[in-house]
Amino acid sequence: MDITDARAECNAVVDAVSRSVIADREFLETVLLGVLARGHVLLEDVPGTGKTLTANSLASALGLSFSRIQFTPDLLPADVTGTHVFDESEGTFDFTEGPIFANVVLADEINRAPPKTQAALLEAMAEGQVTVDGDTHQLPRPFFVIATQNPVEQAGTFPLPEAQVDRFLVKRSIGYPDADGERELLQRRLGRTERSPSIEPVLDGDRVRALREVPESVRVDDDLVTYIADIARETRTRNRVDVGVSPRGTQRLLEAARARAVVVGRDYVTPDDVKRVAGPVLAHRLVLTPDASVDGTSKAAIVEQVLDSVSVPTLE
Repeated sequence: MDITDARAECNAVVDAVSRSVIADREFLETVLLGVLARGHVLLEDVPGTGKTLTANSLASALGLSFSRIQFTPDLLPADVTGTHVFDESEGTFDFTEGPIFANVVLADEINRAPPKTQAALLEAMAEGQVTVDGDTHQLPRPFFVIATQNPVEQAGTFPLPEAQVDRFLVKRSIGYPDADGERELLQRRLGRTERSPSIEPVLDGDRVRALREVPESVRVDDDLVTYIADIARETRTRNRVDVGVSPRGTQRLLEAARARAVVVGRDYVTPDDVKRVAGPVLAHRLVLTPDASVDGTSKAAIVEQVLDSVSVPTLE
C-alpha cells in the first residue's frame, strides 16, 4: 500500500466514524494515529461525550473484532486475560480466553480497577501477549486498546501509574459538541425509533495490517530527528516539570509524526507534523512539580512552551 492509498483509506475510516460520532475531525484523526502508529489511546473526558461510541464505531469501520471491558474495583486480572478451566471429560486444564482477546479493546473507566488488574494490561499493551500461569498467549493482530477515564470523579478510583500512562501513544479529550453538533444530537434523539446510523466496515484485518506498515516508509530527515530529540530533552529541563518525557515518549513522538504525515498524504515528516501531535503524545507523560500543580499549570501549556523554545528546522 502506498501513501496515496493509505491516505484514502484513512479518510474513508474517519468519514465512516464521523457518521456515528459527533466530534471534531481532528480528534478522530488523532485517535486513528493510535492505529497507524501501533500504539494505544487514552480518552479522558466527562461522561456522555461519546468515548465508548468512538471506540465501537472505529472497530466497526476498521472491520475488526471489538471487546468492551468495564473496569470496576472488584475486577480481577483473570477477568481480563482469561484463565485455565478444568475439563473433567479430558482431565486437563484448558485455557479460556478473556475479553482482552480482540483486535480493538475498550478499557472503560480503566482507573476504577485496582492496580493489580490495571497491570494485567501492561504486557498486552507492550508485547501484544498475555501470560497466564506461566503460559504465554499471543493476542490477535492487530491489537489496539482504547482506554477511558473520567477526570472529574475521583471516588472509588485508582490513578494510573506513570509506567502505564507512558504506554499510551496519545491522550485526548473529545470535548463538548459545538452548537450544530448539539442540535444534531437532538435530531437523532427525535428519530430514536428509526434505525440509528450504522457503521459499515471500510477495511478488514489484512488491510489494517497493511495500513500500519505504511508509516515505516515515511522519510524523516536528520534535522527532524534532531528536532524531535531536542523537544523531548527540553521537557526535562523545565523548572515546573518533575519528570520529563521518557525515551519511549521520544520514540512515540517520531512514530506519531510519521503517522500524521500518512494521514495528510505525505511521504516525509515536516515540523508541522511534529507540532500537531506533540500535545497529545507528550503532555500526559509529564509529571509536574507540586508547585506547578498548585498554581494550576497545565501539562499542555508546558508542551506549548517547549515547542516555542526549540528551534524549528527549515526543510529544503
